[in-house]
Amino acid sequence: MRFVQPSREVLAETLLAAGPQAPTLCEGWLTKDLAAHLYLREHRPAAALGFFLKPFAAKTDKIMQETADKASTAEGYAKLVRAFRAGPPRLSPMHLKAVDNSANLVEYFIHTEDVRRAGDRWAPRALDFDYSDALWADLIKRAALLYRGVDLGIVLVRPDGPRHVAKRAPVSVAIIGEPGELLMHAHGRTKQALVMFEGQPDAVALLESADIGL
Repeated sequence: MRFVQPSREVLAETLLAAGPQAPTLCEGWLTKDLAAHLYLREHRPAAALGFFLKPFAAKTDKIMQETADKASTAEGYAKLVRAFRAGPPRLSPMHLKAVDNSANLVEYFIHTEDVRRAGDRWAPRALDFDYSDALWADLIKRAALLYRGVDLGIVLVRPDGPRHVAKRAPVSVAIIGEPGELLMHAHGRTKQALVMFEGQPDAVALLESADIGL
């Protein structure tokens, strides 16, 4: 998929521009922590198991903290971001194009916005139409999982017409927005997602208080 490598470049540039101590939308993480996360999941898969499996979480947290600490200076941070930007090593599962595409298309978009939208002043990016379509295609594959904790039916609606029933229930809410904004909402960045809701007021209120995302 041709969008993953350019997305890596944009994310790396966004991280470098922000510096190591900038806030992100990832709770408890500064940009140096986010850079450490991105580096470990590609360069040290065994050390990153805790991102996915709770029994390994403590070890992963320790290694990530050590990696982030080394990136506390501008020089150390730039070195870490450059290593991420260079891409995964040959022995990493993410060196395989199919894995890279599946794992990183949305990952890079979300984390770029995690940095961009953590400040007070930001504006949504104008995304290439084909890129938006790729994000939409990924979203509808995962939407049922991302909204599994919501006790409502969920219908995702693009302003240009396409819609997807993510979850069926007697009472539903439609979430309307561009694919990137719908992705942000589905991944729990609900306060920073530029979306609108259509549904009964109590249903919308329930959605706004629900646990959304992984």
